[in-house]
Amino acid sequence: MGTRIAINAHLLAQEEGYRRAGVSRYIYNLLIHVLREDPEGDYTVFLNSRCALSLSGSERRSRLPTDRPWVRILWEQFLQPMELVAQYVDLLHSPVNIQPVFLPCRGVVTVTDLSFMIFPQAFLSAQRFYQRLFTRLSVRRASRVVAISVSTAQDLTRFFAAPADRISVIYPGVDAVYRPIREQAGMAGFRRLHGLPERFILFVGTLEPRKNLLTLLAAYTEFRRRTASQYKLVLGGGKGWLYQSLFAAVEQLGLQDDVILPGFIPEDELPLWYNAAEVFVYPSLYEGFGLPPLEAMACGTPVIVSNASSLPEVVGDAGVLVDPHNVDEWVAALCRLCDDPDGRAELSSRGLERAREFSWTRMAQETVRVYRHVLSGG
Repeated sequence: MGTRIAINAHLLAQEEGYRRAGVSRYIYNLLIHVLREDPEGDYTVFLNSRCALSLSGSERRSRLPTDRPWVRILWEQFLQPMELVAQYVDLLHSPVNIQPVFLPCRGVVTVTDLSFMIFPQAFLSAQRFYQRLFTRLSVRRASRVVAISVSTAQDLTRFFAAPADRISVIYPGVDAVYRPIREQAGMAGFRRLHGLPERFILFVGTLEPRKNLLTLLAAYTEFRRRTASQYKLVLGGGKGWLYQSLFAAVEQLGLQDDVILPGFIPEDELPLWYNAAEVFVYPSLYEGFGLPPLEAMACGTPVIVSNASSLPEVVGDAGVLVDPHNVDEWVAALCRLCDDPDGRAELSSRGLERAREFSWTRMAQETVRVYRHVLSGG
């Protein structure tokens, strides 16, 4: 019997909502591209019972409702090890921070971010305790740790004393569907369909405190006061947690007619939203990687992002980097870019070039190399 590799994809979400954000998209692309890049490999993919993804017979679905967090945890820690033995698995890849404590084979774990360490107040106490304890154990015991950015790798060393020589930094990629759309009539129809103005500033991401949207609202308010600009602000994303203060701030600042909240944006619509926007903003305080700015750049939309955590790695010199806590810097960046079509065109060109450096195919190839290195005893 040949070498068998298992991937735990129970966090792959199918329903629309914030759970379909970065982590789920990472898992989806990991599965699709690893199986494509390693067609001779023997893979078993563990999926939850509600996931309809078909992977040519390599999937095994749990009968338990593992879309519920505590059921998933019980499955991962107690039933998954038995599945690994029954399936004669030689290596398990756990793509979201945590592997079983009692692992009967070699293990690779991807750490997507350590937000539960840096922003503990954003997590329920039980969730925070579980993530801290089990991520630490997983990182300590894994044969290899994959970090999705240098920033995340540094956090692993900082918080968990993970040796740098056991960490592989493998960047996520960007799908080919994220590209400039030149059909002006189609884009005009899209704007009419969603009631969007000709010029607007766009944010896409889960609505939660870590995204720093209160700072963005304050900056946007001052930007409009200084410039009398007609730019609207679109905050696209599903409701995550502790988002009530955001909606309250929109009312308190009198922005009900200027801030558009379309809710969760389906993936197949995202390229249209990015293309329709004049500027994309991402004021997040912390990201393990940050897919939305990359996707916006791939669509040719100029970006303004915070200079925190991994975001400078994503954007490089192809966007405007701003202190996430400095409202005046955000106001200045908005004033400068929104009033400068030549500057937007220059950033658009640089963003397109930068986005070509990130590829899901490359991510899969580098991940498969990690598998082979671990299985060879490395």
